[in-house]
Amino acid sequence: MSGHSKWATTKHKKAVIDSRRAKSFAKLIKNIEVAAKLGGADLSGNPTLYDAVQKAKKTSVPNDNIDRAIKRGAGIGGEAVEYTTIVYEGYGPNGVALMIECLTDNKNRAAAEVRTALSRNGGTLADPGSVAYNFHRKGVIVVSGEGTTEDDVMMAALEAGAEEIEPHAQGFEVLTEPSDLVPVRKALQDAGLDYESADVEFVPSLKVEIDADTARKVFRLIDALEDSDDVQNVFSNFDLTADVQAELENDE
Repeated sequence: MSGHSKWATTKHKKAVIDSRRAKSFAKLIKNIEVAAKLGGADLSGNPTLYDAVQKAKKTSVPNDNIDRAIKRGAGIGGEAVEYTTIVYEGYGPNGVALMIECLTDNKNRAAAEVRTALSRNGGTLADPGSVAYNFHRKGVIVVSGEGTTEDDVMMAALEAGAEEIEPHAQGFEVLTEPSDLVPVRKALQDAGLDYESADVEFVPSLKVEIDADTARKVFRLIDALEDSDDVQNVFSNFDLTADVQAELENDE
């Protein structure tokens, strides 16, 4: 289990409580608004919006909410949205590196909430650049493993420009350059392979294995960060061995 994937796709499959589901909906809606604002309301001509909508649908966001978000983002009907992207760098327990991606309409609030979540959960805010050097922006496509083999994914993805394919908790993870994300995603779709998500993420160059006790602390910190409405994504460089994953599963 790699730490660079979004917490929503890497943490153990716990029952989704209503409050976290509502927060997840709100963040997915925000992604749709921003994508529509930047590239327009036409899904066929705006691949970023297409992927944001697909992700929202896979998370069961109602279609009415999605349609309203597209209109707000594109400025249809008079409503307008203004968000700023901010990335904070930090360290978690035992020096685990964190990249914290925020989408906010209030920079001061976002900074305060990130700082508070870190300080209360064994983390610290890092100087700009001190963590980012270990991360690169990559396209990450999560492909369902149900009825799909690694060879199937490789045949479709590598020819379209994928860099790497890794086994993933949900199936397979396809890594690309950000500019190759859309063509690789389309190639997978053309091959009849379903994908869970397609996003540009911060992927660590060097991963650090952590024990179960550290993992529990890191997970609590990530949960606290993601409780903020302004925090969209948290990326990290932790890696869990099979033994540690098994121990954590026994916690449930």
